[in-house]
Amino acid sequence: MLMLALHGVRTRWVTFVGSFVALALGVGLIAATGLALAATFSAPDKGPERFAAAPVVVRADDQLRVRTANGLRTRPLARTAPVPPALVTELAALGRTVEDRTFPVDLAATGRDGEPRTQGSASRAQGSDPRTQGIEPRTGHPWSVAAAAPYRLTSGRSPAAPGEAVVTTGPGGGHLRTGDRVRATTPAGATTLTVVGTVADRGFESAVFLGDEEAARISPAVDALVVHADATAVRDVVARAGGGMDVLTGDGRRHADPGPDRDAEALVSVNALLGTAAGITLFVSVSVVASTFAFAVAQRRREFGLLRTAGATPGQIRRTVVAEAVVVGVLASAAGWWLGATGAPLLAARLVDAGLAPAWFAIGEQTWPLHTAFWTGVVVATAGALAASFRAGRTAPTEVLREAAVDSRTMPASRWILAALVLLTGAGLLVTALVLDPGDVLGRKAYITRPLLLIVGVALLAPVLAGPLVRALTWLPARLPGATGVLARENASAGVRRTAAVAAPVVITVALTASLLGTVATLAEAKATEVRTATTADLVVVPGAAGRTLPPSFVERVRAVEGAVAGVSRSTAVTVLEEGTALVTSEARAVDPARLTAVSAPPVVAGRLADLDDDSIVVNEEWLTTTVGERVTVWLGDGREVSLRIAAVLATGTGSNGVYVTARNAGGAGPDRIDVAVAEAADPGAVAAALRTAAEAQGTGIRVLTGAEWAAAAAPGMSDSTRTGLWLILSMALLCTGIALANTLVTATTDRVRDLAVLRLTGASVPQVLRLVAVEAVAVVTVGAVIGAGVAAVNLAGVWGALALLGVRSGVVVPWGTIGAVVAAAAVVAAVSAVVPAAVALRTRPVELAGMRE
Repeated sequence: MLMLALHGVRTRWVTFVGSFVALALGVGLIAATGLALAATFSAPDKGPERFAAAPVVVRADDQLRVRTANGLRTRPLARTAPVPPALVTELAALGRTVEDRTFPVDLAATGRDGEPRTQGSASRAQGSDPRTQGIEPRTGHPWSVAAAAPYRLTSGRSPAAPGEAVVTTGPGGGHLRTGDRVRATTPAGATTLTVVGTVADRGFESAVFLGDEEAARISPAVDALVVHADATAVRDVVARAGGGMDVLTGDGRRHADPGPDRDAEALVSVNALLGTAAGITLFVSVSVVASTFAFAVAQRRREFGLLRTAGATPGQIRRTVVAEAVVVGVLASAAGWWLGATGAPLLAARLVDAGLAPAWFAIGEQTWPLHTAFWTGVVVATAGALAASFRAGRTAPTEVLREAAVDSRTMPASRWILAALVLLTGAGLLVTALVLDPGDVLGRKAYITRPLLLIVGVALLAPVLAGPLVRALTWLPARLPGATGVLARENASAGVRRTAAVAAPVVITVALTASLLGTVATLAEAKATEVRTATTADLVVVPGAAGRTLPPSFVERVRAVEGAVAGVSRSTAVTVLEEGTALVTSEARAVDPARLTAVSAPPVVAGRLADLDDDSIVVNEEWLTTTVGERVTVWLGDGREVSLRIAAVLATGTGSNGVYVTARNAGGAGPDRIDVAVAEAADPGAVAAALRTAAEAQGTGIRVLTGAEWAAAAAPGMSDSTRTGLWLILSMALLCTGIALANTLVTATTDRVRDLAVLRLTGASVPQVLRLVAVEAVAVVTVGAVIGAGVAAVNLAGVWGALALLGVRSGVVVPWGTIGAVVAAAAVVAAVSAVVPAAVALRTRPVELAGMRE
């Protein structure tokens, strides 16, 4: 049996080359993504960074800790409390202490003459990105704490007077030099700093070090305390002072670093991206290989009929088909093993270059992904051929006598049943989600995986759908002068299996492209619509850099502008304990209740925004408790536990409708946005000019935007990880589609050389025959594109329905350009793959071709 299979593969290599390439590529992608996925399971052990040279660090606990019936639950706090002054004094009695203060510092770029460049002009001239405005966001610290890292001067000296600074330089740390003068903005206001020294950037922050006294003036609170004393004695003092403080030693000091979990969080995103890509790769590979083997079996009906006539049993035929698949599967999987091992480091480097993975991310020494990919390829090839082998085993001996190329029976009952089950499952899951939880339809995992069931179900029905669609799409061309349209229509209709085999990969690719990109674009448009609808302010004032706050003096100046109704708000968070077991944190805005309705219009479904006060909260429908008037226990951004009454409930929307509290419950957050409505009797131009004058006077890059400009800037777009993941998936699908198209059409055209010869003998010229072959190939690709577009339409209709049920009125965004490019690429590949073998075959005399036998 093995020798027979090897002989079959060798003599019909054209039939199997497409399956080999598609499977090798699929195994290679699975192996590469698997190796990269394995590298995300654990981050390398990293020691402390900012306080690597500090013996003991005391800081406030940055975790909210709540005891529940199922144990202790924790969530990160939005704002960490400072070290109490009394505790600082007590710890100073144990030994030398160094007070660390952390505060934002925004540096303005200098001109070529070394003088500070005005930030107002930079802000107007260059976009909204702080770095393109000439603003460089940095973190400020007192110079004495630099030794805890340790930082070492690479040039100059330490700061000795107010207005002097030491800055980090090098990769990620800017390019300032000793002697430069820069305009700096701190929480205490704007000032001019002279760079008197530089230290090498250590990769975890871009820092500015000021003199200890100046740092204490800017930020009086002590954020962390370095203690040069015995750790046990420090713990005793902290314990006597009460809870809420951490004593960090050894590796525990890394918890005082900026973003101590940033690498682990980045790996979670990479893990999700690669896991999805591997799953889609497996799906497309199985679909393409199964379709290829099914078509190969259909093309060999007369061969199998001859074997049956010679005495072969149905079991022997089936074993021959499966054995051929195993041979191809082993060889292709071995090639895929090599491709995956070679490509994995390139994939890891691409993820790092795109900023999706940490700089240290690299492929480890794990080999199990290679073994998994290899055996997955063998199983996929065997499974893809197994279903086709049953059809081959049922081939009757009389098949050898048939000369007609018309497919009389396009689908067995088993395929009908399987298609119906898959379609009903996919449709049932979509309808159930729309009825029970519309928000589930909008989740990333849902909109990536749920369409696959519908795609598989429709792809299984391709042989049934192809015939009517071919006749419908070629109705007009068949009525044009000439025989090309008629012949293309009849050939595609007669060879339904061939048409379905060509259309299936196009269906998968077009449906995936339109569904995934369309869903992401539709959700982005829906979120933008929510932002535009909820913001009624004429002007919006925001800091020059993300994460910064607006100076109190500036806020008061804005409030004093004549004709401006200013609604000052702060970004914060609230946490609630759901069902007594899970801590759930929601983004929140602390607003001025008296001005809220004047500058915004959140989608209220119950209660009144005007009832919001210091003793209440506005929640959305995602919360478990949504009855107006009931009280809920929440933890604020600084960890304080309070009981608040529900004043109003907002629609869930796309999930961006957050929570509203008052400034008293902001958890210590500073103002980071001012929504301004122009009073009826006021001059809008005068109000805008006054606000811009006040902003420029601060010299901090504060931006004054119109409501429309702010909504456009604030609307969430597609993240880099999502974009990279989608293009990784779609590129892989397009590659597999191209391979499947090329293989199927080369094989089909090679088997049709006698038909082409007959056309030549009836008087058709070579260009006419080639034109017919190309038109037929493009027509079949169009059929696949139409079917795929239909599947995508159902998926996008489900997304639109979910948005409507969630109260978001937004249209569906269809990526016509990308879909057109995918279809055009498939059409070109199909036309070339059909025309080239036909042109080669037609070089032989038609009489000789007409006399050929299989």
